[in-house]
Amino acid sequence: MFLTKKHLSRRTVLRAAGVSLGLPLLDAMIPAATALAQTAAAPKLRAGFFYLPHGAIMWNTAYGAEMDNWTPSGAGADFKLSPILEPLEAYKHHVTSFGHLENKAPRGSVHGLFPATWLSGVRPDEEASGAHMAPTIDQMIAGEIGQDTVLPSLEIASETTIQAAAGGAFYSATLAFRDAATPLPMEFNPRKVFVQLFGAGDTPEERDMITGRTMSILDLINSRANELKVTLGAEDRAVLDNYLDSVRETERRVARASERDLSGIDLPDAPIGELSDFDEQVRLMFDLIALAYQADVTRVATYFMVGEATNRTYNHIGVPDAFHPLSHHANNLQRLEKLVMIQRYHVERFADFVDKLAQMPDGENSILENSMFLYGSNMSNSDRHNNYPLPTLLVGGGAGRLNGGQHIDLPERTTLSNLHLTLVNKAGLDLQSLSDSTGEIAGV
Repeated sequence: MFLTKKHLSRRTVLRAAGVSLGLPLLDAMIPAATALAQTAAAPKLRAGFFYLPHGAIMWNTAYGAEMDNWTPSGAGADFKLSPILEPLEAYKHHVTSFGHLENKAPRGSVHGLFPATWLSGVRPDEEASGAHMAPTIDQMIAGEIGQDTVLPSLEIASETTIQAAAGGAFYSATLAFRDAATPLPMEFNPRKVFVQLFGAGDTPEERDMITGRTMSILDLINSRANELKVTLGAEDRAVLDNYLDSVRETERRVARASERDLSGIDLPDAPIGELSDFDEQVRLMFDLIALAYQADVTRVATYFMVGEATNRTYNHIGVPDAFHPLSHHANNLQRLEKLVMIQRYHVERFADFVDKLAQMPDGENSILENSMFLYGSNMSNSDRHNNYPLPTLLVGGGAGRLNGGQHIDLPERTTLSNLHLTLVNKAGLDLQSLSDSTGEIAGV
Protein backbone atom coordinates (compact mmCIF):
# COMPACT_ATOMS: atom_id res chain seq x y z
CA MET A 1 0.00 0.00 0.00
CA PHE A 2 1.38 3.43 -0.98
CA LEU A 3 0.03 6.49 0.80
CA THR A 4 0.50 9.49 -1.47
CA LYS A 5 -1.96 11.95 0.08
CA LYS A 6 -2.17 13.64 3.44
CA HIS A 7 -5.42 11.90 4.24
CA LEU A 8 -6.85 8.45 3.53
CA SER A 9 -9.82 7.93 1.25
CA ARG A 10 -13.00 6.73 3.03
CA ARG A 11 -12.91 3.89 0.50
CA THR A 12 -9.45 2.70 1.61
CA VAL A 13 -9.23 -1.06 1.98
CA LEU A 14 -6.47 -3.43 3.00
CA ARG A 15 -5.64 -5.80 0.14
CA ALA A 16 -3.42 -8.86 -0.07
CA ALA A 17 -3.42 -12.21 -1.84
CA GLY A 18 -6.71 -11.55 -3.57
CA VAL A 19 -8.80 -10.54 -0.57
CA SER A 20 -9.76 -7.13 0.75
CA LEU A 21 -11.03 -5.74 4.04
CA GLY A 22 -12.90 -2.46 4.43
CA LEU A 23 -11.92 -0.08 7.20
CA PRO A 24 -13.90 1.88 9.80
CA LEU A 25 -13.92 5.66 9.67
CA LEU A 26 -10.54 7.03 10.90
CA ASP A 27 -9.54 10.61 11.67
CA ALA A 28 -6.86 10.20 8.99
CA MET A 29 -9.65 10.03 6.40
CA ILE A 30 -10.69 13.61 7.18
CA PRO A 31 -8.72 16.31 5.33
CA ALA A 32 -7.26 19.00 7.56
CA ALA A 33 -9.19 22.28 7.85
CA THR A 34 -12.19 20.84 6.01
CA ALA A 35 -15.74 21.18 7.30
CA LEU A 36 -17.06 17.83 8.46
CA ALA A 37 -20.18 18.03 6.32
CA GLN A 38 -18.01 18.39 3.20
CA THR A 39 -15.98 15.23 3.82
CA ALA A 40 -16.45 11.48 3.83
CA ALA A 41 -16.87 11.85 7.59
CA ALA A 42 -20.24 13.55 7.12
CA PRO A 43 -22.84 11.42 8.88
CA LYS A 44 -23.86 8.41 6.78
CA LEU A 45 -27.29 7.13 7.71
CA ARG A 46 -27.62 3.43 8.48
CA ALA A 47 -31.02 1.77 8.44
CA GLY A 48 -32.07 -1.54 9.96
CA PHE A 49 -35.30 -3.54 10.13
CA PHE A 50 -35.67 -6.17 12.85
CA TYR A 51 -38.67 -8.47 12.71
CA LEU A 52 -40.07 -10.76 15.40
CA PRO A 53 -43.07 -12.94 14.44
CA HIS A 54 -46.10 -13.75 16.57
CA GLY A 55 -46.73 -10.25 17.88
CA ALA A 56 -46.35 -9.22 21.51
CA ILE A 57 -48.32 -9.51 24.73
CA MET A 58 -50.25 -6.24 24.78
CA TRP A 59 -53.58 -5.03 26.16
CA ASN A 60 -55.68 -7.10 23.75
CA THR A 61 -55.65 -10.45 25.59
CA ALA A 62 -58.44 -11.54 27.94
CA TYR A 63 -56.47 -9.95 30.81
CA GLY A 64 -56.53 -6.44 29.30
CA ALA A 65 -54.07 -3.79 30.43
CA GLU A 66 -53.07 -5.88 33.44
CA MET A 67 -51.17 -8.29 31.16
CA ASP A 68 -49.78 -5.67 28.76
CA ASN A 69 -46.02 -6.25 28.89
CA TRP A 70 -45.14 -4.34 25.71
CA THR A 71 -46.79 -0.92 25.72
CA PRO A 72 -44.84 1.80 27.57
CA SER A 73 -46.75 3.69 30.22
CA GLY A 74 -47.27 7.42 30.03
CA ALA A 75 -47.02 9.50 26.90
CA GLY A 76 -44.60 11.86 25.23
CA ALA A 77 -41.14 12.18 26.76
CA ASP A 78 -42.33 10.99 30.20
CA PHE A 79 -42.99 7.43 29.09
CA LYS A 80 -41.66 4.43 31.03
CA LEU A 81 -40.49 1.32 29.21
CA SER A 82 -42.45 -1.89 29.73
CA PRO A 83 -41.04 -5.21 31.05
CA ILE A 84 -40.37 -6.48 27.50
CA LEU A 85 -38.67 -3.24 26.44
CA GLU A 86 -36.77 -2.60 29.68
CA PRO A 87 -33.43 -3.88 28.25
CA LEU A 88 -33.37 -0.68 26.14
CA GLU A 89 -33.52 1.58 29.21
CA ALA A 90 -29.95 2.90 28.78
CA TYR A 91 -30.90 4.15 25.31
CA LYS A 92 -34.46 5.25 26.00
CA HIS A 93 -33.54 8.72 24.72
CA HIS A 94 -33.13 7.06 21.31
CA VAL A 95 -36.40 5.09 21.48
CA THR A 96 -39.75 6.09 20.02
CA SER A 97 -42.68 3.75 20.53
CA PHE A 98 -46.01 3.97 18.77
CA GLY A 99 -49.52 3.19 19.89
CA HIS A 100 -52.47 2.22 17.66
CA LEU A 101 -50.66 1.26 14.44
CA GLU A 102 -52.42 -1.15 12.07
CA ASN A 103 -51.44 -2.92 8.85
CA LYS A 104 -54.43 -4.16 6.90
CA ALA A 105 -52.39 -5.86 4.17
CA PRO A 106 -52.01 -9.31 5.83
CA ARG A 107 -55.53 -9.40 7.31
CA GLY A 108 -56.96 -12.92 7.46
CA SER A 109 -53.82 -14.61 6.15
CA VAL A 110 -52.95 -16.47 9.41
CA HIS A 111 -49.14 -16.42 8.85
CA GLY A 112 -48.61 -16.48 5.10
CA LEU A 113 -48.59 -12.74 4.37
CA PHE A 114 -47.28 -11.25 7.60
CA PRO A 115 -43.51 -11.05 6.93
CA ALA A 116 -43.48 -9.57 3.41
CA THR A 117 -46.22 -7.05 4.07
CA TRP A 118 -44.51 -5.67 7.19
CA LEU A 119 -42.33 -3.34 5.12
CA SER A 120 -44.63 -2.90 2.14
CA GLY A 121 -48.13 -2.33 3.50
CA VAL A 122 -49.38 -3.84 0.23
CA ARG A 123 -51.41 -7.02 -0.01
CA PRO A 124 -49.87 -9.34 -2.63
CA ASP A 125 -51.76 -10.56 -5.67
CA GLU A 126 -52.25 -14.14 -4.52
CA GLU A 127 -53.67 -15.12 -7.90
CA ALA A 128 -50.47 -14.19 -9.74
CA SER A 129 -48.34 -17.05 -11.09
CA GLY A 130 -45.26 -15.68 -9.31
CA ALA A 131 -44.47 -13.16 -6.62
CA HIS A 132 -46.38 -9.93 -7.09
CA MET A 133 -46.50 -7.34 -4.32
CA ALA A 134 -44.47 -4.08 -4.10
CA PRO A 135 -40.96 -3.03 -3.17
CA THR A 136 -40.37 -2.95 0.59
CA ILE A 137 -39.14 0.18 2.32
CA ASP A 138 -35.78 -1.34 3.23
CA GLN A 139 -35.05 -1.70 -0.49
CA MET A 140 -36.38 1.76 -1.26
CA ILE A 141 -34.05 3.19 1.37
CA ALA A 142 -31.16 1.05 0.07
CA GLY A 143 -31.71 2.63 -3.33
CA GLU A 144 -31.23 6.04 -1.73
CA ILE A 145 -28.40 5.49 0.79
CA GLY A 146 -26.85 2.15 -0.17
CA GLN A 147 -25.49 2.66 -3.67
CA ASP A 148 -22.03 3.77 -2.54
CA THR A 149 -21.41 0.56 -0.58
CA VAL A 150 -20.29 -2.89 -1.68
CA LEU A 151 -23.67 -4.32 -0.67
CA PRO A 152 -26.63 -1.96 -1.07
CA SER A 153 -28.48 -4.10 1.48
CA LEU A 154 -28.08 -7.19 3.64
CA GLU A 155 -30.90 -9.66 4.31
CA ILE A 156 -30.34 -12.24 7.05
CA ALA A 157 -32.17 -14.53 9.46
CA SER A 158 -31.36 -16.59 12.55
CA GLU A 159 -32.78 -19.77 11.04
CA THR A 160 -34.37 -20.94 7.83
CA THR A 161 -37.47 -18.90 7.06
CA ILE A 162 -39.01 -21.70 4.99
CA GLN A 163 -41.48 -22.89 7.62
CA ALA A 164 -44.20 -25.36 6.67
CA ALA A 165 -46.73 -23.91 9.10
CA ALA A 166 -46.31 -20.47 7.51
CA GLY A 167 -47.06 -21.74 4.04
CA GLY A 168 -43.49 -21.75 2.73
CA ALA A 169 -44.18 -19.22 -0.06
CA PHE A 170 -42.26 -16.04 -0.91
CA TYR A 171 -44.48 -13.84 1.24
CA SER A 172 -43.88 -15.80 4.46
CA ALA A 173 -40.18 -16.47 3.88
CA THR A 174 -38.81 -12.96 3.37
CA LEU A 175 -39.16 -9.42 4.62
CA ALA A 176 -37.61 -7.83 1.55
CA PHE A 177 -38.80 -7.30 -2.02
CA ARG A 178 -36.45 -5.45 -4.37
CA ASP A 179 -39.40 -4.72 -6.63
CA ALA A 180 -42.91 -6.06 -7.04
CA ALA A 181 -41.72 -9.39 -8.49
CA THR A 182 -38.36 -9.94 -6.74
CA PRO A 183 -38.41 -11.38 -3.22
CA LEU A 184 -34.95 -11.47 -1.62
CA PRO A 185 -33.81 -14.57 0.30
CA MET A 186 -32.94 -14.23 3.98
CA GLU A 187 -29.52 -15.82 4.58
CA PHE A 188 -29.19 -17.75 7.85
CA ASN A 189 -25.74 -19.27 7.28
CA PRO A 190 -23.32 -16.96 9.13
CA ARG A 191 -20.36 -18.23 7.13
CA LYS A 192 -22.05 -17.19 3.90
CA VAL A 193 -22.90 -13.83 5.39
CA PHE A 194 -19.32 -13.30 6.53
CA VAL A 195 -17.76 -14.07 3.17
CA GLN A 196 -20.42 -12.00 1.44
CA LEU A 197 -19.40 -9.07 3.58
CA PHE A 198 -15.64 -9.49 3.50
CA GLY A 199 -14.86 -10.96 0.13
CA ALA A 200 -13.71 -14.57 0.67
CA GLY A 201 -15.24 -17.26 -1.51
CA ASP A 202 -17.72 -19.79 -0.27
CA THR A 203 -17.88 -22.42 -3.00
CA PRO A 204 -16.09 -25.70 -2.21
CA GLU A 205 -13.28 -24.81 -4.62
CA GLU A 206 -12.81 -21.34 -3.17
CA ARG A 207 -12.92 -22.60 0.39
CA ASP A 208 -10.28 -25.24 -0.37
CA MET A 209 -8.06 -22.64 -2.05
CA ILE A 210 -8.34 -20.15 0.81
CA THR A 211 -7.93 -22.83 3.46
CA GLY A 212 -4.78 -24.00 1.73
CA ARG A 213 -3.26 -20.53 2.10
CA THR A 214 -4.68 -19.44 5.42
CA MET A 215 -7.89 -19.72 7.43
CA SER A 216 -7.93 -16.00 8.17
CA ILE A 217 -8.52 -12.89 6.10
CA LEU A 218 -6.56 -10.98 8.73
CA ASP A 219 -3.55 -13.23 8.29
CA LEU A 220 -3.56 -12.33 4.61
CA ILE A 221 -3.63 -8.58 5.15
CA ASN A 222 -1.64 -8.45 8.41
CA SER A 223 1.50 -6.84 6.93
CA ARG A 224 -0.59 -4.22 5.10
CA ALA A 225 -2.40 -3.43 8.35
CA ASN A 226 0.91 -2.94 10.15
CA GLU A 227 2.12 -0.62 7.38
CA LEU A 228 -1.05 1.43 7.73
CA LYS A 229 -0.72 1.70 11.53
CA VAL A 230 2.67 3.40 11.19
CA THR A 231 1.01 6.26 9.31
CA LEU A 232 -1.81 6.78 11.84
CA GLY A 233 -2.13 8.77 15.02
CA ALA A 234 -2.67 7.11 18.40
CA GLU A 235 -6.47 7.45 18.36
CA ASP A 236 -6.75 6.04 14.83
CA ARG A 237 -4.47 3.13 15.75
CA ALA A 238 -6.75 2.31 18.69
CA VAL A 239 -9.85 2.44 16.45
CA LEU A 240 -8.17 0.22 13.85
CA ASP A 241 -6.95 -2.27 16.48
CA ASN A 242 -10.44 -2.54 18.00
CA TYR A 243 -11.95 -3.06 14.56
CA LEU A 244 -9.44 -5.77 13.59
CA ASP A 245 -9.99 -7.45 16.97
CA SER A 246 -13.72 -7.52 16.22
CA VAL A 247 -13.08 -9.06 12.79
CA ARG A 248 -10.80 -11.68 14.35
CA GLU A 249 -13.39 -12.59 16.99
CA THR A 250 -16.12 -12.89 14.38
CA GLU A 251 -13.86 -15.06 12.23
CA ARG A 252 -13.27 -17.33 15.21
CA ARG A 253 -16.97 -17.70 15.90
CA VAL A 254 -17.85 -18.30 12.25
CA ALA A 255 -15.12 -20.95 12.03
CA ARG A 256 -16.71 -22.80 14.95
CA ALA A 257 -19.73 -23.51 12.77
CA SER A 258 -17.54 -25.66 10.50
CA GLU A 259 -16.01 -27.75 13.30
CA ARG A 260 -18.90 -30.13 13.90
CA ASP A 261 -18.20 -33.78 13.11
CA LEU A 262 -20.51 -34.62 10.20
CA SER A 263 -18.50 -37.54 8.86
CA GLY A 264 -21.41 -39.92 9.35
CA ILE A 265 -23.93 -37.72 7.55
CA ASP A 266 -24.42 -37.59 3.79
CA LEU A 267 -24.55 -33.86 3.12
CA PRO A 268 -25.06 -32.06 -0.21
CA ASP A 269 -22.38 -29.71 -1.47
CA ALA A 270 -23.34 -26.72 0.69
CA PRO A 271 -21.38 -24.73 3.26
CA ILE A 272 -21.99 -25.55 6.92
CA GLY A 273 -22.51 -22.51 9.08
CA GLU A 274 -25.66 -22.38 11.18
CA LEU A 275 -24.75 -22.68 14.86
CA SER A 276 -26.54 -25.33 16.90
CA ASP A 277 -26.66 -22.92 19.86
CA PHE A 278 -29.51 -20.59 18.90
CA ASP A 279 -28.48 -17.86 21.33
CA GLU A 280 -24.99 -17.82 19.82
CA GLN A 281 -26.51 -17.77 16.34
CA VAL A 282 -28.62 -14.70 17.19
CA ARG A 283 -25.67 -12.91 18.79
CA LEU A 284 -23.40 -13.72 15.84
CA MET A 285 -25.88 -12.38 13.29
CA PHE A 286 -26.20 -9.12 15.21
CA ASP A 287 -22.39 -8.93 15.37
CA LEU A 288 -22.12 -9.40 11.61
CA ILE A 289 -24.54 -6.53 11.03
CA ALA A 290 -22.55 -4.35 13.41
CA LEU A 291 -19.30 -5.17 11.58
CA ALA A 292 -20.94 -4.47 8.23
CA TYR A 293 -22.06 -1.04 9.43
CA GLN A 294 -18.66 -0.30 10.97
CA ALA A 295 -16.73 -1.18 7.80
CA ASP A 296 -19.37 0.61 5.68
CA VAL A 297 -19.85 -2.54 3.61
CA THR A 298 -23.58 -1.93 3.78
CA ARG A 299 -25.82 0.72 5.28
CA VAL A 300 -29.11 -1.20 5.17
CA ALA A 301 -29.80 -4.48 6.96
CA THR A 302 -32.99 -6.49 7.37
CA TYR A 303 -33.02 -9.20 10.04
CA PHE A 304 -35.69 -11.90 10.35
CA MET A 305 -34.90 -12.81 13.97
CA VAL A 306 -36.79 -16.12 13.96
CA GLY A 307 -38.98 -17.67 11.28
CA GLU A 308 -42.71 -17.06 10.95
CA ALA A 309 -44.62 -19.98 12.51
CA THR A 310 -41.33 -21.45 13.75
CA ASN A 311 -41.12 -24.39 16.12
CA ARG A 312 -37.95 -22.98 17.65
CA THR A 313 -37.58 -23.70 21.38
CA TYR A 314 -35.97 -21.40 23.93
CA ASN A 315 -34.48 -23.80 26.47
CA HIS A 316 -31.65 -21.34 27.16
CA ILE A 317 -34.10 -18.96 28.86
CA GLY A 318 -36.20 -21.66 30.51
CA VAL A 319 -38.88 -21.96 27.81
CA PRO A 320 -38.75 -25.48 26.32
CA ASP A 321 -41.98 -24.92 24.38
CA ALA A 322 -41.93 -24.43 20.61
CA PHE A 323 -42.57 -20.78 19.75
CA HIS A 324 -45.40 -21.24 17.22
CA PRO A 325 -47.58 -23.63 19.27
CA LEU A 326 -46.95 -21.47 22.32
CA SER A 327 -48.14 -18.41 20.40
CA HIS A 328 -51.60 -20.01 20.29
CA HIS A 329 -51.87 -19.13 23.95
CA ALA A 330 -55.67 -19.36 24.30
CA ASN A 331 -55.34 -16.75 27.08
CA ASN A 332 -53.58 -19.30 29.28
CA LEU A 333 -51.62 -17.26 31.83
CA GLN A 334 -48.59 -19.58 31.89
CA ARG A 335 -48.31 -19.47 28.10
CA LEU A 336 -48.62 -15.71 28.09
CA GLU A 337 -45.81 -15.41 30.64
CA LYS A 338 -43.57 -17.66 28.54
CA LEU A 339 -44.25 -15.55 25.46
CA VAL A 340 -43.25 -12.46 27.43
CA MET A 341 -39.95 -14.20 28.25
CA ILE A 342 -39.30 -14.94 24.56
CA GLN A 343 -40.19 -11.42 23.49
CA ARG A 344 -37.98 -9.88 26.18
CA TYR A 345 -35.12 -12.20 25.21
CA HIS A 346 -35.12 -10.90 21.64
CA VAL A 347 -35.18 -7.30 22.89
CA GLU A 348 -32.20 -8.14 25.12
CA ARG A 349 -30.19 -9.32 22.11
CA PHE A 350 -31.27 -6.24 20.16
CA ALA A 351 -30.27 -4.04 23.12
CA ASP A 352 -26.80 -5.66 23.14
CA PHE A 353 -26.50 -4.74 19.45
CA VAL A 354 -27.64 -1.18 20.13
CA ASP A 355 -25.06 -0.88 22.92
CA LYS A 356 -22.30 -2.15 20.64
CA LEU A 357 -23.15 0.46 18.00
CA ALA A 358 -23.21 3.16 20.67
CA GLN A 359 -19.56 2.32 21.41
CA MET A 360 -18.49 2.48 17.75
CA PRO A 361 -17.27 5.96 16.72
CA ASP A 362 -18.59 7.29 13.44
CA GLY A 363 -17.30 10.77 12.64
CA GLU A 364 -18.25 13.07 15.48
CA ASN A 365 -20.89 10.68 16.78
CA SER A 366 -21.46 6.94 17.12
CA ILE A 367 -22.97 4.54 14.62
CA LEU A 368 -26.07 4.42 16.82
CA GLU A 369 -26.41 8.20 16.56
CA ASN A 370 -26.29 7.83 12.77
CA SER A 371 -28.77 4.93 12.57
CA MET A 372 -32.51 4.47 12.14
CA PHE A 373 -33.85 1.08 13.25
CA LEU A 374 -37.39 -0.26 13.01
CA TYR A 375 -38.08 -3.09 15.48
CA GLY A 376 -41.35 -4.92 15.84
CA SER A 377 -43.87 -7.38 14.48
CA ASN A 378 -46.62 -7.35 11.87
CA MET A 379 -48.89 -9.32 14.19
CA SER A 380 -50.51 -8.19 17.42
CA ASN A 381 -52.31 -10.89 19.42
CA SER A 382 -50.84 -14.16 18.15
CA ASP A 383 -53.78 -16.24 19.33
CA ARG A 384 -56.10 -14.24 17.08
CA HIS A 385 -53.58 -13.65 14.26
CA ASN A 386 -54.73 -10.05 14.14
CA ASN A 387 -52.80 -6.93 13.19
CA TYR A 388 -53.94 -4.24 15.60
CA PRO A 389 -52.27 -2.72 17.52
CA LEU A 390 -48.82 -3.54 16.15
CA PRO A 391 -45.85 -3.59 18.56
CA THR A 392 -43.50 -1.06 16.94
CA LEU A 393 -40.32 0.75 17.97
CA LEU A 394 -38.03 3.22 16.24
CA VAL A 395 -34.49 3.32 17.66
CA GLY A 396 -31.44 5.48 16.92
CA GLY A 397 -30.47 9.07 16.26
CA GLY A 398 -31.02 8.88 12.50
CA ALA A 399 -27.98 11.09 11.78
CA GLY A 400 -29.80 13.93 13.52
CA ARG A 401 -33.14 13.22 11.86
CA LEU A 402 -34.92 11.41 14.74
CA ASN A 403 -36.15 12.87 18.03
CA GLY A 404 -36.38 9.75 20.23
CA GLY A 405 -37.21 9.57 23.92
CA GLN A 406 -40.97 9.42 23.47
CA HIS A 407 -44.12 7.37 23.14
CA ILE A 408 -46.44 8.62 20.39
CA ASP A 409 -50.04 7.65 21.03
CA LEU A 410 -51.59 7.84 17.57
CA PRO A 411 -55.26 7.95 16.63
CA GLU A 412 -56.85 4.52 16.67
CA ARG A 413 -56.03 2.31 13.67
CA THR A 414 -53.43 4.61 12.17
CA THR A 415 -52.01 2.83 9.14
CA LEU A 416 -48.46 1.49 9.43
CA SER A 417 -47.82 2.99 5.99
CA ASN A 418 -47.74 6.41 7.64
CA LEU A 419 -44.64 5.29 9.51
CA HIS A 420 -43.23 3.77 6.31
CA LEU A 421 -43.69 7.11 4.55
CA THR A 422 -42.05 8.94 7.45
CA LEU A 423 -39.01 6.65 7.39
CA VAL A 424 -38.36 6.70 3.65
CA ASN A 425 -38.54 10.48 3.66
CA LYS A 426 -36.20 10.66 6.66
CA ALA A 427 -33.80 8.63 4.52
CA GLY A 428 -33.87 11.22 1.76
CA LEU A 429 -36.72 10.20 -0.52
CA ASP A 430 -39.39 12.79 -1.17
CA LEU A 431 -42.65 10.88 -1.48
CA GLN A 432 -46.12 12.23 -0.99
CA SER A 433 -47.75 8.86 -0.33
CA LEU A 434 -46.98 5.17 0.03
CA SER A 435 -49.46 2.31 -0.10
CA ASP A 436 -52.49 3.37 1.99
CA SER A 437 -50.69 6.18 3.84
CA THR A 438 -52.53 9.35 4.77
CA GLY A 439 -49.46 11.41 5.71
CA GLU A 440 -46.27 11.37 7.73
CA ILE A 441 -46.28 10.94 11.52
CA ALA A 442 -45.51 14.24 13.22
CA GLY A 443 -42.89 14.47 15.93
CA VAL A 444 -40.78 11.50 14.86
